[in-house]
Amino acid sequence: MKALGAAPIILASQSGDSFAPPTLDHEFNPDPLLFAGTPFEIHRLLMVRLIAVFVLLGVMLWYSRSAKLVPSRGQAAVETLLDFSRVQIGEEILGEDQAAKYQPMIATVFIGILFMNLTGVIPGLQIAGTSLVGMPLIFALFVFVGFVLAGIKSRGFGRFFKEQLFPSGVPKPVYILLAPLEFFSTFILRPLTLTVRLLSNMVAGHFILVLCFLGTHYLYFEISGVFGAGLGSLTLLVGVVFVVFELFVGALQAYIFAMLAAVYISLSISEH
Repeated sequence: MKALGAAPIILASQSGDSFAPPTLDHEFNPDPLLFAGTPFEIHRLLMVRLIAVFVLLGVMLWYSRSAKLVPSRGQAAVETLLDFSRVQIGEEILGEDQAAKYQPMIATVFIGILFMNLTGVIPGLQIAGTSLVGMPLIFALFVFVGFVLAGIKSRGFGRFFKEQLFPSGVPKPVYILLAPLEFFSTFILRPLTLTVRLLSNMVAGHFILVLCFLGTHYLYFEISGVFGAGLGSLTLLVGVVFVVFELFVGALQAYIFAMLAAVYISLSISEH
């Protein structure tokens, strides 16, 4: 990939033109589209998030009002997502007895992140709603609050924090070192790693796609000729391959996030 990214720059120096690679500021700090200079300022990335939310809301409202005993293709698709979050995530980790109780939270995380991630490969949107830190952080805090409340409800306030910070079977002097480590691991590192994992994957995927397609445009229209067309076709092919790969990564990250949410709930409600 470094060679592909460097090729347009080398060719640019030979032709006198310049290739402008994507930058963090350009991609993730776009100019406002609406309400500029106000607290309600909306830029491209926020608009993509709003579109994803309204589409998801519309799909779920449609499903709740038109579900039938013999499902249509659309209804079957929605039920597949719901069943996957319930069976493959909830029941696999929490067991059938507990899964139903936490299914709303797990399904919200899984389907919400999935819709946000897939906007990155939709023409006209072309950026994931989770590729700026705010959205991954909100989902991470939602999971954090969820597993803490689940633990408190299941184990009791004092017992939950005691079990999380002071595991049984450890000599008491060791708690001086262990309790701060457990606090950091459980209440700080968990939401932090959830945020960073999702954010880094979606940012990296977006940059690869932008670089491939900008390089393709540059090679086709600025360099042109047989050499430019040949390399442009190669970067176009790589870009198409990465679109498919980004679909897979978007779905995988939604699954991992929801799976970890279920794992954290399981650790919170189980006896230590």
